[in-house]
Amino acid sequence: MATVTRENISLLNDKITVKVEKEDYLPSFEKALKEYGKKANIPGFRKGMVPASLIKKMYGHSVFTDEVLRSVEKELTNYMQNEKLDIFAQPLPLPENDSRQIDMSKPSGYAFAFEVGLKPNFAIPDLPSEKLSRYDVQVTSEMINEEVERLQTRNGKMTEPEIVASDDNVLNVKFTECDENGKEVENGINKENSLLVKYFSESFRSNWIGKKKDDIVVAQLSKAFDEKEREWVLDDLGLSKNDAAAFDKYFKVTITKLGLIEKALLNEELFKAVYPSKEIKTEEDFRNAIKEEIRQYWGNQSRSQLQHSIYHILLDHTMIDFPESFLKRWMQASGEQQKSQEQVAEEFPHFSNQLKWTLIVDKIIQDNKIEVLPEDIKNLAKQQLLSYMQGQILDDQQPWIDDYANRMMKDRKFVEDAVHRIQANKVFEWAETQVRPEEKPITREEFVKLQEAHQHHQH
Repeated sequence: MATVTRENISLLNDKITVKVEKEDYLPSFEKALKEYGKKANIPGFRKGMVPASLIKKMYGHSVFTDEVLRSVEKELTNYMQNEKLDIFAQPLPLPENDSRQIDMSKPSGYAFAFEVGLKPNFAIPDLPSEKLSRYDVQVTSEMINEEVERLQTRNGKMTEPEIVASDDNVLNVKFTECDENGKEVENGINKENSLLVKYFSESFRSNWIGKKKDDIVVAQLSKAFDEKEREWVLDDLGLSKNDAAAFDKYFKVTITKLGLIEKALLNEELFKAVYPSKEIKTEEDFRNAIKEEIRQYWGNQSRSQLQHSIYHILLDHTMIDFPESFLKRWMQASGEQQKSQEQVAEEFPHFSNQLKWTLIVDKIIQDNKIEVLPEDIKNLAKQQLLSYMQGQILDDQQPWIDDYANRMMKDRKFVEDAVHRIQANKVFEWAETQVRPEEKPITREEFVKLQEAHQHHQH
């Protein structure tokens, strides 16, 4: 009869030894040999009539080894289930195991040892006592005016004037690398682009006023563009922002086409184009709709910021011990190619953080009985379709949308991904009900700086 013993070898790290006796594997070995005899197709013998001795000689050793190891695996699985062991990954066979000890001619007891990493017990931080802020971005008249102007421009008509007359002119240009005197560089950069006059630095813009199609301006990048625009211009030209010499390059900039957008008038035609599902008759109503849209956008940004703060509280303030040596050995052995100890040491901090977050999410889900219902998955499929259609569908109850959602419900990968996404959302929704953030009014500029500072800190 098989026996299983267990001993602790380090923090959250146990050794389980399984010993199987003859009676545990011989019956299944004999049965397996008979099955081979029925199916074996050997020249000179009718199918199913091959002598048992020949079957044993040809296949016996491998079948015997398979059945011994299968018995060991079965006993190990039963033990872990009965003991309700909550482990990481799969048990790792220990180096002391040697399948060469298995000898069909001398059936006996065989012992195999495995290492397991145990999941730790831990507590979630007391979220109500954590100091957090919920930022209320104030919507100003300036923000509304900016959006009104953007929508007027977006819905305006492109014209082709004869000359450059303002910062709002659109320039289709060709950049040709040259020296400071305008002499083209052999095998230099040639690139076409389209940009507004206002994208050039304020001190350089006057060079364009009065110019027309086919006119040329020689520009040094460091003087023609301020830092904000210079970075993407360099990228578009195939130059690196980290290359100091790139900033000082000269280009002949040739106008290939001139444009100017005539802004749409503030009338019902524009209101209908921007908000087709709303009855907007006046400029005041139009501005109010824009204000609400801006408020919702920054409200979502603020909520994301709060959730990000909650994420770091849960991750940074939750103390969890790991069976580190086991997990590193598992990382080495689990991939298609075995990793070196140096690779594992480099990857482990990121891996352990991911593992820690997974444990935290699982605990919150279990402790608070958070469920993902079929209806949740179906609604996510519909939302995904609506996002693909860019909101053009006004009624998500149309039959073909239901058909799409039902098809996606049969897609295993989609369902698995959807469950993870919905679980994460529900975990944060739960966490938001636990925290007591201080409400803080803030300007858009202050909020953007706060986000940038946080991103810089994260990197």
